[in-house]
Amino acid sequence: MKKYNKTLLAAAFIAAFGLAGCGSDGSDGADGVDGVNGVDGVDGTDGTSASLSVTTVEDASQFTLTIAPADIVVVGTDDFSFKFTATAEGTGGATLPFSGLEKVQLYVTSQSENTTDTGAPYLWTSHLYANDFVSDNAMYCTLTGTATTRAGVEVEACTLVEDTENPGTYTGTWEHDGNAPSVLTDGDANDLVRVMLRAYNVVNADGTSISDKLLSTPIDFIPATGELAVSEKDSVSNAACIKCHSSLDGYADTDMRISNISAHHNYQKVENCVACHNPAMAADEDYSDLGYNISFNAMIHTIHMGDELADSLTGDALELFGEIAFPAEHNECTVCHDNGTQWNDNVYEEACVSCHVDVNLATGDNHNGIVPASDAVCSGCHGAGSLSPMEAHSVNRRADLADGLVLDVVSADVSAGVLTVTIGVELNGETAASGTDLFDYLFNASYAKAILIGTLDDNGDYVQGSSISDETMFVVNDAGQIVLTQTLEETTSLDGQTLYVSSELSMCGDAETDMIVATDEGCDVGIPANIATKYFVFGDTAATGVETTDNMRFINATVYTAPTQVGNDRTTADEAKCNACHDNLAHIKSPRHGVTNFTQCADCHNNASPVGSHHETVQIESADGTFTVVEGLEYYNRDLVTVAHRYHSGTYAEEASGVYINADGDLVNYPADQTNCQACHKDANADGDAMPFFDGTGTLTSGKTSVALGNGEFISPVTEACRSCHAHSGDAALAHFKSNGATVFGDNITSADAVPVESCATCHAEGKTYGIDSVH
Repeated sequence: MKKYNKTLLAAAFIAAFGLAGCGSDGSDGADGVDGVNGVDGVDGTDGTSASLSVTTVEDASQFTLTIAPADIVVVGTDDFSFKFTATAEGTGGATLPFSGLEKVQLYVTSQSENTTDTGAPYLWTSHLYANDFVSDNAMYCTLTGTATTRAGVEVEACTLVEDTENPGTYTGTWEHDGNAPSVLTDGDANDLVRVMLRAYNVVNADGTSISDKLLSTPIDFIPATGELAVSEKDSVSNAACIKCHSSLDGYADTDMRISNISAHHNYQKVENCVACHNPAMAADEDYSDLGYNISFNAMIHTIHMGDELADSLTGDALELFGEIAFPAEHNECTVCHDNGTQWNDNVYEEACVSCHVDVNLATGDNHNGIVPASDAVCSGCHGAGSLSPMEAHSVNRRADLADGLVLDVVSADVSAGVLTVTIGVELNGETAASGTDLFDYLFNASYAKAILIGTLDDNGDYVQGSSISDETMFVVNDAGQIVLTQTLEETTSLDGQTLYVSSELSMCGDAETDMIVATDEGCDVGIPANIATKYFVFGDTAATGVETTDNMRFINATVYTAPTQVGNDRTTADEAKCNACHDNLAHIKSPRHGVTNFTQCADCHNNASPVGSHHETVQIESADGTFTVVEGLEYYNRDLVTVAHRYHSGTYAEEASGVYINADGDLVNYPADQTNCQACHKDANADGDAMPFFDGTGTLTSGKTSVALGNGEFISPVTEACRSCHAHSGDAALAHFKSNGATVFGDNITSADAVPVESCATCHAEGKTYGIDSVH
């Protein structure tokens, strides 16, 4: 018999009776009582969405590794463990968890007070070296708990696990006998510890490995409290290194990273370097017999003193450091030491002999026969006074002596065919006494003894005139001035011309007294005369020049007929950036020329110079260490643009000093990124606007349209600038330049006005597909 669902049957009857019993005069029954709500079901587990994490990244700066002090065991007897997160920039710039890491490397270093009488007051100790685990001086973490070193040796590693419920979060544990080598069992939990992390095998969307190292921002903390801390030893900031070595793009100002250090393919931060280069590593037998100290403080001194120490270095030290040149003055400690006075306050053998390599404190050689009992007694002589690092190295000597001789160009007049220039003289802070002969104070009487005088052409470029170096005119008169005269040629007229007046005088400076002294009294440094280049505009009838400005510092300045219009600087190079690396331009040409700025350099190095280059050929290093000429590659001008580009790209060298190209074709001694034009050029003009190389019409922002050669020819300026770096392209580059309108040596263009404008800007102006800002 068929069974019916009683509930459904009852419902049908109720429905039927209800319909039949409701008439027009009937009434509804009372509402029933609500039933009890059912129990809510258990929420399901959210699935992992592919859009919430990423597995590739396009640039190292878009990848971030983060460790918290509370998430890592570094000292004591607790079992090692650590946790970190990895994030990366996803589509639309969103920060997302980075999933899929298979290998990382952990660096752990402690800073402790030195309780001995040898070495620095505080010392770094690599935990791995202290634990005799010297595999690449770091501990790997992998999915398998083993790793292969760079030398191909399989070693124990911590086991890396990604949290499946929280992609981008990873933990590491030590699954082998004993504790992890990154844990210093007898370490002091109150010492500062520095931790950094490196990720491997990360690729972009095309599967190409990321070129820069993927490094976490190092953290300094106290394990006992978990509080962040500040190192006592960081006397050199990353910003100081970046002044020469360029900044790695994409990182915050609070996380500045160095772009171009070739060793180990760049570890980006000073804090990262000391993870390996510390006393624990230096004491290891694999490094202790190298012939130089591998600790960072000692090694970095030797590196930057390399060219000065070449005669004293031997073995690996000579090969590695002997030809490295430092772009600033070696005695100016604060060029690098910009973070405290430790460099002056802490005196100990390791730091000192890394520069003074010929000093043997064990025998007293080159130390006046003195053999100190220990580092503890060094400060007795060198802690203060004339033998302290500050005084013994004459730190800031050029700055202290900069106002030793101040020249103030008072006037420039023309009368009866004679130019008269009057200059006020202040010597050592006082108006120079009558009868003072400035030639008696020259650092080198064979050079740097002229007042520079010339004119500006219609574009504002320098045209070298007849500078004055007649000794009889450099005697101070009763008014505290020197009066210089020059008879103009009959065909020379200054009507409508702009005259410049500057100086190349290099004076005899005594850093001990901070005075300019007479040459026969002896001195230790050449100091340029302090002069502001001044400009005078001569009208059609006016005999007296009008001073236009006392601080105009440019090469290609637009010529103005009224002094109120002066100030539009069109020079794209930046003196401040030169000084950031060189500290000051004075020592670059000292003692040959006492100059400090472009306006003085341009007296000789200008695009109208008829003299030509004194370095026509290009020489590069051969396999045997000698330098050979590159056939067919020559330069015949001396304008500042070409000379600066050539020097910094290695095509100016004749020996292994300064910047040169070695036998492997590598550029040596230029510390910045070669493609970073902004290392030397301005980011913006005086108004704060972007400073492009081209002005929008195809010509250079400077307005320069030609460069003079020593043979009377004129050539194209853009090509000459480009080929001074791109010389390696040879005939192919030359053909490209010429096909785009370039005039080069041998084209026999004998008039500046006949040089056509190159079409380089069509493709290479900023913002174009192949613009300078893109291809560089």
